[in-house]
Amino acid sequence: MSAVLGSAWLSSRPTPRFSYSTWLFLRVLALIQAIAFASAWSQLPGLVGPQGILPAQPFFDAVLRELGPTSAHAQLPSLCWIIGAGPTALSALCVIGIALSTLVFVGIAPAPALLGIWACYLSLSGAGQVFFNFQWDALLLETTLLAVALAPWSLLPLWRPGLHEPPFVARLLLVWLLFRLMVLSGAAKLLSGDLTWRELSALTFHYETQPLPTPLAYWVHQVPAWFHRATCAGMFTIELLVPFFFFAPRPLRHRAAFLTIALMLLIALTGNYTYFNFLTAALCLLCLDDTILARFFPFLKNVPPAPALSRWRRWPVYALAVFVFTYTTLQLIPSLFRGTKLPPAFDAVAADLAPYRSLNSYGLFAVMTNPRPELIIEGSDDARTWLAYEFPHKPGALTRSLTWVAPHQPRLDWQLWFAALTPPAHNRWMMSLAEHLLRGTPDVLSLLAHNPFPAKPPRHLRIVRYEYHFTDPATRSRTGEVWRRTPLDFYLAPASLK
Repeated sequence: MSAVLGSAWLSSRPTPRFSYSTWLFLRVLALIQAIAFASAWSQLPGLVGPQGILPAQPFFDAVLRELGPTSAHAQLPSLCWIIGAGPTALSALCVIGIALSTLVFVGIAPAPALLGIWACYLSLSGAGQVFFNFQWDALLLETTLLAVALAPWSLLPLWRPGLHEPPFVARLLLVWLLFRLMVLSGAAKLLSGDLTWRELSALTFHYETQPLPTPLAYWVHQVPAWFHRATCAGMFTIELLVPFFFFAPRPLRHRAAFLTIALMLLIALTGNYTYFNFLTAALCLLCLDDTILARFFPFLKNVPPAPALSRWRRWPVYALAVFVFTYTTLQLIPSLFRGTKLPPAFDAVAADLAPYRSLNSYGLFAVMTNPRPELIIEGSDDARTWLAYEFPHKPGALTRSLTWVAPHQPRLDWQLWFAALTPPAHNRWMMSLAEHLLRGTPDVLSLLAHNPFPAKPPRHLRIVRYEYHFTDPATRSRTGEVWRRTPLDFYLAPASLK
């Protein structure tokens, strides 16, 4: 009898609906996409413009000469092959991307608009070369492409929530992406061989060695080591255990989403990781059904339930889901079980898909940086008195305050952090940057916060590598210095155009 009553109770429970979370997710995603395009647009001239550090059009020309038309288009898929990679074309990609993001936000043909956004951002990422080679660029591309299956195709504005119930498997695709992102991030840390993660000591220095610390990072760094070890254990719990509850019944699923959002908020408060934390938190919204969201947004309570999609519109989504789940599950195996080899057929498919950056493997900060090397670029007219260039957000002058900059990404500031970790031979673009500073190229100088040679460029340039550490609060109060530093070596010995 109890079994019969239990079965009847389960069958009487309403099926969870996700029309509100879909509505909210798409609008948050549209805002993130617009920010990503606007952020990139403001930096394109100095990074990849004709007078930039790595001009995009010569890059496309070189790829075409080296690979030939067929291979070039396959290895570097981009609309720039059609419209060019000059400043007008790259600006047009940003303008179109922002316009399409606006359509997604107001609910006009969201699915076609998302497909256009994906094509524009993929093209921009290719043109951006090393400056667009970040995991959140790949995450935005993958999220945008999978969201095409989630979003409605209607040309009529769907401004009101509750008018579109997504296919179950379309929502599951994005939750699966969230699961992979979190689990791989945790697993990469433990499997990298970095003992600081296994000993739970990585956060004792992470806040000062991360690329762009926030003002709060300075104070969090000062707390006792036991706190850092405890929060590191909590982070591993959220990254490695909590994601399995994304697929659990309602109460556990909701708690898993809120815990993940909380982790993203804490990371965003202590580090400038562009839109990465916001995008991850947005994916968590798809774990929340209409009932729980109506508690937070009372105006949703009176919205009638959305009708489910017709069967013929769901079949393409099912086909996509089968492929994505199969491919990404196989992709997980070598990431989690090092040394495992997949069949050659999979490797061939992976090689064909890799240039599209839309079915990815993840894992941020697998190996921690300690201590922090920092590159300081200095110019001189007489090779004796040297004046430093200052960048908007990377550490430089010891008394400069830390900044809040996310979700905007100052891509040159970020790339300089990576450059400090490897020899100059691995960062040829640094020589181009040095040459532009010696020539006083306006587009490149626009990426800086302070140019110590406003009248004319210096005759000599050098790049000094320092080791940076936070000061303690007493020293900061007495001297105003946020950082202390020790010179290590010349990254670039004094040089001139001659």
